[in-house]
Order: sequence, then structure tokens, then C-alpha cells
Amino acid sequence: MPRSGPRKLYTYTDEFKQPAVRLSHQPGMQVKTVAAALEIHPFMLSKWRKDVRDGMVDGRAVKAPPPGPAREIAQLQALEQRYAELQQEHELLKKPFGSVPLNGRNVRLH
Repeated sequence: MPRSGPRKLYTYTDEFKQPAVRLSHQPGMQVKTVAAALEIHPFMLSKWRKDVRDGMVDGRAVKAPPPGPAREIAQLQALEQRYAELQQEHELLKKPFGSVPLNGRNVRLH
């Protein structure tokens, strides 16, 4: 006999889905067995496996950098930004920071 009343809708986080999918990919493990252990429907676990295979995470496609020149430009910009950060750090290390008291004496930091 069907239940009366509205169904309860469950939402699962990526932190729950990812280990479930990894577990279902282990040798000798069946989707049906893993789903029963997690108290979810096997079709749901199969859908999560398909989403991982297709690069979908939480219903959104994972965007990879486009191939070709646009990807290289993005990598170059990231490298230029990192280089600028390293130059700033290097310049800061060159400047003296003053003196710090140490064992009753002032030690100058460079």
C-alpha cells in the first residue's frame, strides 16, 4: 500500500557523493551493495557515477580551460601574476625591518 503524504526530498553533498562513487569503483564492489549500505537507491548511485564520468559536479559542468591559444594565454597570465608576487616578496626581504630586542640587546633585521 502506498504511503500517504508528500515524499521527503533528500539532497546529498559532494563530500558524501565522492566517497560513495570511489567505493563503488573498487574491485568486487557492486553498485547495488554500496547503495544498500548507504541507504540510497542504486539508480541514484549510478547517476552519480555517470556525473563523475562526464565531469559533472553537483549538476554543474566542470569547466576546463579551453585548448589552444586561449589556454596558453591563461597560463601565461597566471605565471606573470605569480612572478610579480615573487618580485614583491624579494623586494620586501631586501628592506631592513628595524631592530628587535633580543637578550637585552637590539638586533637589526634585514
